[in-house]
Amino acid sequence: MIFTQTKPMQIITINPWTGKHIESYMCDSPEQVDERLLKGQLAFESWRKTEMGTRGDLLYALAAKLEAEVEHLAEIITVEMGKPLTESRAEVKKCAWVCSYYAEHGAAALAQRTIQTEARQSFVTYEPLGLIYGIMPWNFPFWQVFRFAAPTLLAGNTVLMKHSPNVTGCAMEIQRLFDEVGFPRDVYQTAVLTNEVASSVIEKPIVKAVSLTGSERAGVSVAGKAGRVLKPSLLELGGSNAFIVMEDADITNAIDVAMTARFLNTGQSCIAAKRLLVHESVLSSFTEGFVSRVQQLEKGDPLNESTQVGPLAREDLAVEVERQVNESVAQGAVVLCGGKREGAFYEPTVLSGVRLDMPVMNTEVFGPVAPIMSFTSIDEVISMSNQSRYGLGVTIMTSDVDRVLSRVQDFEEGAVFINELVKSDPRLPFGGVKNSGYGRELSAEGIRAFVNVKTVYVK
Repeated sequence: MIFTQTKPMQIITINPWTGKHIESYMCDSPEQVDERLLKGQLAFESWRKTEMGTRGDLLYALAAKLEAEVEHLAEIITVEMGKPLTESRAEVKKCAWVCSYYAEHGAAALAQRTIQTEARQSFVTYEPLGLIYGIMPWNFPFWQVFRFAAPTLLAGNTVLMKHSPNVTGCAMEIQRLFDEVGFPRDVYQTAVLTNEVASSVIEKPIVKAVSLTGSERAGVSVAGKAGRVLKPSLLELGGSNAFIVMEDADITNAIDVAMTARFLNTGQSCIAAKRLLVHESVLSSFTEGFVSRVQQLEKGDPLNESTQVGPLAREDLAVEVERQVNESVAQGAVVLCGGKREGAFYEPTVLSGVRLDMPVMNTEVFGPVAPIMSFTSIDEVISMSNQSRYGLGVTIMTSDVDRVLSRVQDFEEGAVFINELVKSDPRLPFGGVKNSGYGRELSAEGIRAFVNVKTVYVK
């Protein structure tokens, strides 16, 4: 494990590449959590009345600080969870982007909306709910937080953040950034929590809603607890995105896009391309070219500038990927390259001869594994793509865009990307269907996730 609770109230973070201890953190007691909640509620009473422009200026300041400290922050991400350094830099810069985006566009999304009725006056306002509880994962330890926090804070809410234990150092750095740019005290708070205490926070009356990015299992737990107290929740959970290569696709470009779609963040992404579905007429050329590219990936120390694939964030995660691959091989899958583990490092792996009922196809593989399966028609591949309990996104590589556009409604997904990998963008709503969760982040939908949509009617 990357972290252990060696004492009832202590978390230790470990560098997944070196296996060395980084830092120890004491968890908040239940009494400290209650104090944080009360402070967050008190801060909300003044923060909600703060001018939107002032809130936006603080987000602009936060964006500038992220840009100014990108090297320092990127190194912390890489050391703590193993992301290649070049990708850690990109993550920090994307956080700056989402802060600037909402500072510029958030007010318009929350502007009072007049609706013509028989009334003398009727309109809709968007008002903050209060203290919002965020539970965020380790795979994008900065981006997941800022994607949630920037719009939530701009809308006038306050935030209590519970981050994944193995990236507690990242959580502390994020807290420092909010404090140093001048956000009022207790508007944004970080809590270091045991799982038991973290779970109990959801049901606290001061908490008005909860946002989770995490596993399917965590989503079921959070949604159940929130539902029992009639509290809104937003869930961004797992995914097993299909990456479809049609017979008319540009194969060289398809391979380029597939490499990033599968191996970004060492494959540890909910929106990664986890099932490669390739038309039988181009299966051989795609597979040959793709395997060649995978074998050329630069592997090693994630702090090296040239590294493209580093360790997984924890050794137990690599063990789970190993299990999924080994069980699939036992059922008939063929390893074309990779397939071996050493500690937290799992080799970039390509599999052929897979079936939809194998673990690498019917469960989410959170690591650098790419199973390839063929299809014969667009109807067949849509059916194959939809044969997943997840519904986060799908990529279709094709030269006949109109044909795919005419079938977009047939894909059971939150997003359909044509000739591009599925990715999040502050300008576009982000989220899934089925077991990938519910609700939307980013864009106008994201800033309206935690507001009271209030109707006002004057006769």
